[in-house]
Amino acid sequence: MAVLAHALQLVGGWIAPLVIFFVKRQSRFVSFHALQVLFLQLIYTVVWGCLMVFWFSGILLAVLRTHGGNNPLPAAAFFVFPFIWLGSMGIWVATILIAVIYSIRAGRGEWAEYPVVGGLARRVLKIGPGGALIDP
Repeated sequence: MAVLAHALQLVGGWIAPLVIFFVKRQSRFVSFHALQVLFLQLIYTVVWGCLMVFWFSGILLAVLRTHGGNNPLPAAAFFVFPFIWLGSMGIWVATILIAVIYSIRAGRGEWAEYPVVGGLARRVLKIGPGGALIDP
């Protein structure tokens, strides 16, 4: 189930890891991996949303600038929009790599942590290294 939590984020986003997190709540191993995926998907959604706000703001500003006159599109638009696209594709590729790598590690039975959100998932679940419970 931990492998599925990592792998299914590629097709279902946060939905499959959320279902796995609640269904397999009694397993610390599965809960830990599913919660990491949920945190990663939360970060992914926030970053993607910020990129889209920036994208649509840029489009709106470009349309407003060119509307009502013979003003050309600003040259910066030809540089900014491709970088936004490259950034979004980079985030997508990173998510695929993380899903594959950590699916393999979970399949081996490792308590592998994501670089940023792994420690947060451990604190939320009150799990120490190797899955040991931390007394409150």
